Amino acid sequence: MSTDFLTPLDAFTIIDLVFMTMLVVVGIAIVRLKDLFAVVMLSGVYSLVAAAWFVSLDAVDVAFTEAAVGAGISTVLMLGAMLLTAREAAPTKPIRHWVALLVVCATGAALLYATVDMPSFGDPLSAPNAYVGLEYLKRTGADTGVPNVVSAVLASYRGYDTFGETTVILTAGLGVILILGMGSPLRKKKKPAPAKTKTNTNKDEIIGAHHVVLRVVSKMMIPIIIIYAAYVQFHGDFGPGGGFQAGLIIASAIILYALIFGVEAAKEAVPPSLVRLGAALGVLIYGGVGVINLLLGGKFLEYNVLNPTHPAHGQELGIMFVEIGVLVTVASVMLIIFYGFTSRQPDISDKDW
Repeated sequence: MSTDFLTPLDAFTIIDLVFMTMLVVVGIAIVRLKDLFAVVMLSGVYSLVAAAWFVSLDAVDVAFTEAAVGAGISTVLMLGAMLLTAREAAPTKPIRHWVALLVVCATGAALLYATVDMPSFGDPLSAPNAYVGLEYLKRTGADTGVPNVVSAVLASYRGYDTFGETTVILTAGLGVILILGMGSPLRKKKKPAPAKTKTNTNKDEIIGAHHVVLRVVSKMMIPIIIIYAAYVQFHGDFGPGGGFQAGLIIASAIILYALIFGVEAAKEAVPPSLVRLGAALGVLIYGGVGVINLLLGGKFLEYNVLNPTHPAHGQELGIMFVEIGVLVTVASVMLIIFYGFTSRQPDISDKDW
């Protein structure tokens, strides 16, 4: 009889169940709360728990994205949107929609019934593991020279799909520009600044004095965040990461700068015109790699022709450039969305300050 209290499989199963329980509890709390600020904060917590669960499931690339988008940028955007509306949700009379409840229960029961025929998690004899996944694991190293199978699949084997996804991200940014714009806040008229006296201190100086610790710490952290984004970008061939995750991290660093030093300061450092250009430039870089392949006599996004003597090196070069294109577009579009929301925020009046 084994003396181990828990086998490794049982331990991971318990961890997964704990994460699932936390997600259910947080989800129910989000539905029941009326305070929009609490809802936004819990949404960030939900994303963090989901990211930890993805790590437990060995989906570290997905965890990167969930943490950066769900817990980071999405939380900031929802806070910005919340400033344009009331703090509390409007009271509504509870109505029991029995038909909707029956539809949801029936759909849930059908999904649960469908799981009966699914292979067990991690089953080596299942079709994805025995055929598709195994084939990628066998061929990736020789075909692309990239140790990270995920990066090879996304940027090479299914490079067309990733190119389409990058174009979709650009389209989302264009939609935000058309709807929200990227200009200055709605109210442009400002009261003249009062003359300084011994008892009258400029508002910006007071705010700066209150945020001195944040400003000093952010000046130390933002360069480290940018360096980490570069590591995630260029280490994506060997471990979790790539252009999408790196672009989100860079955008998070600039958004952090905007939150602490002000949106106008961020727009001076990273102008909206540069952000708009970057959104299109990233897609152009990605598609340009495919055009170069065509000019060299290969197929679109067939990186082998970049180095005919060593096709695997050509794959590495092509993957690197398309990942740079993804980084530029993702970072730019995230900033487009952020600038779009912040441009809609009214100025804080003197009586509200």
